[in-house]
Amino acid sequence: QVRLAESGGGAVQAGGSLRLSCVASGATYWMSWFRQAPAKEREGVAAIDGGGKTYYADSVKGRFTISKDNAKNTLYLQMNSLKPEDTATYYCAADYGFGSAGALRAHVYHNWGQGTLVTVSS
Repeated sequence: QVRLAESGGGAVQAGGSLRLSCVASGATYWMSWFRQAPAKEREGVAAIDGGGKTYYADSVKGRFTISKDNAKNTLYLQMNSLKPEDTATYYCAADYGFGSAGALRAHVYHNWGQGTLVTVSS
């Protein structure tokens, strides 16, 4: 089991930027970001595999960048050009044992952080 702790959420105006961080207690092959808005299902935002290959939801391509520092077991999500529809609680997830088809699917992950709230105002 991997413990995950997110930070970096906050309130920002549309067009602004935020960087989220997630510190993991150990290394895993997959590390990802998900988000959940009120009354909506949790959705995959971005994922990075053990080789550094990245995957993004269409809604954030070109605006968000996922990266990780293996030495620090830390995952990042740089969010630029934020929109009100990006408002959600963002969760870090980590796991291994599945292929790229599962990268942005919440049900395959067993390790989750507590979430950090991002609010984007218009």
